[in-house]
Amino acid sequence: MKQSEIKDLSAAELQEKLSQLKKTYTDLKTAHTISPIDNPLQLRNVRRAVARIETELTKRELQ
Repeated sequence: MKQSEIKDLSAAELQEKLSQLKKTYTDLKTAHTISPIDNPLQLRNVRRAVARIETELTKRELQ
């Protein structure tokens, strides 16, 4: 998810997306622990998307 897409979403949508991505990340991490997943770069991409959304939410709270 790109930063430009994140800026267009409302706070409620960001919270919903954040919870979905966190669940996806934990599922991927668990699957990768049990047996290596095909594309381990998915873990990094999802983790970074979570960080982008959390950063945007923090930025909005401070304004």
